Amino acid sequence: MKYILDKLENSHNYIYTYVCNAEERSLCHLEMRSFFGHDSQKNVIKSNVKIDPSRSPFIKERIDILFEGETLSDILLHAENIHMHDETFRVVFIKINDLDKEEKIEYQERLKIERDVGWRINGKADLRKPRQIFGVGVFEDRWYLGKYTKSEAVWLRHLKKPREYSTALSTRVARAAANIAVPHPAGKKAIDPCCGIGTVLVEALSMGIDIIGRDINPLVTNGSRENIAYFGLTGDVTTGPISEINEYFDAAIIDMPYNLYTHATPESQLSILKHARRIAAKAVIITIDNIDDMADEAGFIISDRCVAKKGLFERQILVCI
Repeated sequence: MKYILDKLENSHNYIYTYVCNAEERSLCHLEMRSFFGHDSQKNVIKSNVKIDPSRSPFIKERIDILFEGETLSDILLHAENIHMHDETFRVVFIKINDLDKEEKIEYQERLKIERDVGWRINGKADLRKPRQIFGVGVFEDRWYLGKYTKSEAVWLRHLKKPREYSTALSTRVARAAANIAVPHPAGKKAIDPCCGIGTVLVEALSMGIDIIGRDINPLVTNGSRENIAYFGLTGDVTTGPISEINEYFDAAIIDMPYNLYTHATPESQLSILKHARRIAAKAVIITIDNIDDMADEAGFIISDRCVAKKGLFERQILVCI
């Protein structure tokens, strides 16, 4: 059977590869569980859930699986039936194999596999600016061929803001927190009621998440608006306490004020949590303190958690429902 690329059915299974360092692993895995319902210790995950790789600070690439087989020969046979007409393409080998050390596929062999698959696809190979990139790889003893999408590090554009705040979250942590709170944005509304200078808002808005911001400090809300506008985004940021919010949201993201840098007291932190429980079905709480008892008193159940580290500094990230 001949397969024409633009007539191929959309894939319903995907392979994602991940990259994270040891300090980020806990956060990376929580984001995985939020997206896919489970995580993977191998930095590669197969799922029927489709996620734009550029949303995550940890996803490296995605293969939309078109064909799979027990051997490379099976993949080569499928490749012969792909007809690109005059469209250009390239094949890349994805290093997702989980083989034993003695069975690892080394660089030269990967190049050969790329060439072998490429020779069998009917179309014009173009290594520089192909219209379509195909990914080929082996995972859990099966071979896969599919459309390849590489992640774009969008958050890197947000590192330098016109308004900075020394205790603000890193863009990577902020982006992951937004994904953990709203992994599937369609029809969801979120709020950051302690938004500061808008680090979470910028990341969430850049991913198309419907989110508004609020903070009790007018100086930081002005900074938040300036940062959002600087990146060409549009978002609503108001000034006032969380206690005055009456709208209900699917998720709240709260980087808790903490005593080292603010005048927040345990009583004011508990008040924030109680109001978060009132206005949101789910809350992702970022804290440097152990607030498990406080979250319980506010009426939350902690359903998942992780630790985001940077040197000796640690933040807990709690998923509360």
